[in-house]
Amino acid sequence: QVQLVESGGGLVRTGGSLSVSCAASGGTLSTFAVGWFRQAPGKEREFVAAISRTGLTKSYADFVKGRFTISRGNAKNTVYLQMGSLKFEDTAVYYCAATDRYVRPPARAVDYDYWGQGTQVTISS
Repeated sequence: QVQLVESGGGLVRTGGSLSVSCAASGGTLSTFAVGWFRQAPGKEREFVAAISRTGLTKSYADFVKGRFTISRGNAKNTVYLQMGSLKFEDTAVYYCAATDRYVRPPARAVDYDYWGQGTQVTISS
């Protein structure tokens, strides 16, 4: 069973950049579609970005388009989320998730079977 571990979260100022990573063990992440979600205090978990198994198809939530980039690492067992032009409202716990049930990366949390524990991203003014 694949296990996911996020890393790279932290504190950054408004307008800054940060990259978070999702590393897999117990499975090859390139056989899964991978998504990033986030959850802010008092809010529901929301879709951020997703990437297909091949890396050729990517999708983004409207509120991160042009600011965030999802990609796969050359080692094939890591997926990255590069975040730029960060805003205060980007503050949240960021989770990566994986599914092998879909070719195209889904945007609904219920379509993902494996989840990491999350990494905190805090944007300060």
